[in-house]
Amino acid sequence: MRIHFRFCAIIIALCLFIGNTGAANQEKEWKAASEALIKRVIPEYAKHFKVCIRPETVKKDYFEIETKGKKIVLTGNNPISVASALNYYLKYYCHCQISSNGDNLNMPDVLPLVTEKVRKDTPYTYRACFNYCTFSYTMPWWNWERWQREIDWMAMHGVNMPLAITGQEAVWQNTLCKFRMSDDEIRAFLVGPAYFAWQFMTNIEGWRGPLPQNWIDTHVKLGQKILERERSLGMTPILQGFTGYVPRILQEKYPEAKIKCQGDWYGVPPGPAQLDPMDPLFVQMGRTFLKEQEKLFGTDHIYAADPFHEGQPPVKGEKYLNDVGRTIYETIHSVDTMATIAMQTWSLREGIVKAIPKNKILLLDLSGNRWKKSQFWGRPWVAGIIHNFGGRVFMGGNLEQFSSNAPNLLSNPQAGDLKGIGLFPEASCNNPVIYDAASEITWMHEAPEIKNWVYDYQISRYGKPDGHVQRAWEILLQTVYAQSKKNDPTWEAAICARPVLNFKKVAPNGDIDRDYNQKELWNAWREMLQASQEIKSLSTYQYDLVDISRQCLANLSIPLQKEFAASYEGKDMEAFKNQTKQFLDLMDDMDTLLSTREEFLLGKWIADARSWGKTDAEKNIYEANARNLVTAWGPVTPQAIQYDYSNRQWSGLIKGYYKVRWQMFFDFLLDQKDDETRYSEKNLKFVYGRPGHYANDFYTKLSEWEKAWIEKNDIYPSVPVGDAVEISARLYDKWIEVSRSQDY
Repeated sequence: MRIHFRFCAIIIALCLFIGNTGAANQEKEWKAASEALIKRVIPEYAKHFKVCIRPETVKKDYFEIETKGKKIVLTGNNPISVASALNYYLKYYCHCQISSNGDNLNMPDVLPLVTEKVRKDTPYTYRACFNYCTFSYTMPWWNWERWQREIDWMAMHGVNMPLAITGQEAVWQNTLCKFRMSDDEIRAFLVGPAYFAWQFMTNIEGWRGPLPQNWIDTHVKLGQKILERERSLGMTPILQGFTGYVPRILQEKYPEAKIKCQGDWYGVPPGPAQLDPMDPLFVQMGRTFLKEQEKLFGTDHIYAADPFHEGQPPVKGEKYLNDVGRTIYETIHSVDTMATIAMQTWSLREGIVKAIPKNKILLLDLSGNRWKKSQFWGRPWVAGIIHNFGGRVFMGGNLEQFSSNAPNLLSNPQAGDLKGIGLFPEASCNNPVIYDAASEITWMHEAPEIKNWVYDYQISRYGKPDGHVQRAWEILLQTVYAQSKKNDPTWEAAICARPVLNFKKVAPNGDIDRDYNQKELWNAWREMLQASQEIKSLSTYQYDLVDISRQCLANLSIPLQKEFAASYEGKDMEAFKNQTKQFLDLMDDMDTLLSTREEFLLGKWIADARSWGKTDAEKNIYEANARNLVTAWGPVTPQAIQYDYSNRQWSGLIKGYYKVRWQMFFDFLLDQKDDETRYSEKNLKFVYGRPGHYANDFYTKLSEWEKAWIEKNDIYPSVPVGDAVEISARLYDKWIEVSRSQDY
């Protein structure tokens, strides 16, 4: 008996030793990862910081900042906490900022002391990031250097659960080759690189493919690198689950299987195919998919699964939905017993959700406001913001709403089991103030007082207070960032619209009606132009100045369009000629203004796409993907719906695409006879408020031109040119009186 007890004691001691050794190794690795991040962000100042990884018994992530001797000590329970501490110190002590739209890293010569220890913790277990669409509207052409920067930004802003789909095409290839499909058939099933979001959301197949093997090979390596870095920083990436989306051709390979081919998704053929979860092939394919994914990418035990996304189940009734939910979960669980399902609330179905154990599902509410009807049936959920659709360029958003929604829900007993927050834009790298505010609440238990928060934000963005800049931001906070019409604005400009007299919108879900004083925004432009010379040298300032200038001119395009439309309909063709000339002049000036920043360059988008090609043929495939997405989106057909969904106010796109379309329209109208054949839009076919492809002889000609433009390889500048401050000042002087003369 004594020997038995002694043996047990040895085993327990050994287990404790192994556990302590494992914990010590993790702390060492996390410390190294944190120090490496600091060296990447501020390499010349990294030696002044000391990192302490100190896990605590409480489950909440936390960080501390203090000065010890000559060192700034950043303490946290993991690298994300340490990175957030660094970001806090840079913002509130050094008045510095990194963002997707310019950096201000003019560090003080002597780092400021932290005279009183700072401690912050988070009430949110999960801080998710990325919509599937972000990978297509923003990230399709990113290389490792750009991804590395993004991952650092996420860590510094508290993100611990990013969606990770880069390289998924290799998982599909490795899976489908085991199910009677040839290599050519697999690559024909896979979409072009700009469209992976909608393939992985189970909406389309094949569009803008076939996918070159070189892309698959390079991006599986990129995906592995991304995951390795995210995990080293303590993140828990969301990988893919399996919900039954399969290639249409599988219906021929397995005629006995229950596979239903659906109709075109928003006019993009061919529609997806759905394998019935009740079919035996479902479990077989699902298990294979998950095992192949784990071979390539490992696992963090959380899987995205969004069955019937923007589609309909093949069978009606709650019982079927219960069976679907249970089968999806059990299939994933059979491969990974620690699995949790992450499910978007975009097309949520109660029967599916309730079939999954409560503690094995996390609902991602992309807009943060869909909880009200059901409280998600007691399931844990994340309150997010979506903000941008399609990568459309605009200044806007309800800043107070985005920064207060989740904090207010913490104390709302009706909000259910709120566990986190999320950033879910369809496209990022715009409106940096929105993403800073929506992520900084990670470390807040109550909503910030937004005016005070914005004051601190502008000081970190420009390095110092400035009266003119402060007045400009007061105006922005009362106009574009006080947007109240709806949570997710998509304010558009007439210049991007398919040419028409009766202009209503650009994208199918677009909006041109502003809910703020548009002329007041010009006062913000004027104030920004009067900033100090020191501030004017900053990239952050120049981006914001260009963006404000662009927004004022974009707003002006709407009354100018209405003006020339009224002149045409009133048969005042002399006024029409002058007004259309002015409209085209505005477009030229916007193009010139936007050419000063790489964020607004069509040429950069195309060059980045072509950079992935190994051959000219591959480069041309990627360029056509890049052009197609931001213009027609899908095929140019009478059934098309998605055209101009991803409209963008970009240099190159304005002059090379939008202006040409409008010029064709003006030439067509000027050629009309003053008789019964004169052009009218009385019987014109509109698709979601826009003239459709091939709607009449003019639009037939225009549609053919749009289709040809997508396949071109003419070169657009890929690097910025011109002085942003000088050009902005000149355009303000040129257009201010025109603005004052308009009624808008």
